Amino acid sequence: MGKLLKTGWYVLYVRSRHERKVDDLLKENQLESFLPMITTIRRWSDRRKMIKLPLFPSYVFVKINSSMDFHKAVSIEGACTFIKFGNEYARVSEEEILKIKLCIGSDELSDIKTSGKLLRVGENKVINSGSLSGLECEILKINNANKIIVRINSLQQNIIASIPSYHLVSLGNIA
Repeated sequence: MGKLLKTGWYVLYVRSRHERKVDDLLKENQLESFLPMITTIRRWSDRRKMIKLPLFPSYVFVKINSSMDFHKAVSIEGACTFIKFGNEYARVSEEEILKIKLCIGSDELSDIKTSGKLLRVGENKVINSGSLSGLECEILKINNANKIIVRINSLQQNIIASIPSYHLVSLGNIA
């Protein structure tokens, strides 16, 4: 690969509502891809329905191993371009991909949402048990279930979810 590209996970920006199609086409072309999906309830005037939506709208994660993979991924129907921050393509570490997989696969979390805002209010904590153990978070609201924010730095996104307060400890109290 070129000097600017390294092997790893990159963020592919796709046309609106084409995430599943692009993910399927990437897999058909023997490229490893990841599309985090969440289940949500949509309400209409006459009914409610549970549907699956992408956690990050218009984003599909693609594992790039060569420059050929890079060009093959961007040439998929519905794919627009790879996300860049400044002059560098947005790379997501394997650890962050695993954390996203844990978040969407966890039964302990509910109301999962994303936000691009960098919130500064609240107390920083570390999750001490469950599938998200060791993850740092910020408290948004305290009631029966604490709202937490998990910052995924390479995406410049937040994951917002409800988690029980007994899963949280102060940053200074981790062993």
